Amino acid sequence: MSAEATVYGAYERTEIRGAHTRGDFPLRDDEEWMKHTFVFKKENDASDVKFKPVAVTKFQPMERKY
Repeated sequence: MSAEATVYGAYERTEIRGAHTRGDFPLRDDEEWMKHTFVFKKENDASDVKFKPVAVTKFQPMERKY
């Protein structure tokens, strides 16, 4: 279930985030996608994806550079 939730959540995002990369959306988009992802299983075995904004407190978000 957690792998499936990861796939559904990553598919909904039109950006890259951490290890989730997409060739069709090559940039990170904090303005639109600084959100927690929640995936719920429905009775008919379908999945429902919802998002909740992240409350930025002590540490400001930044892009990882390797």
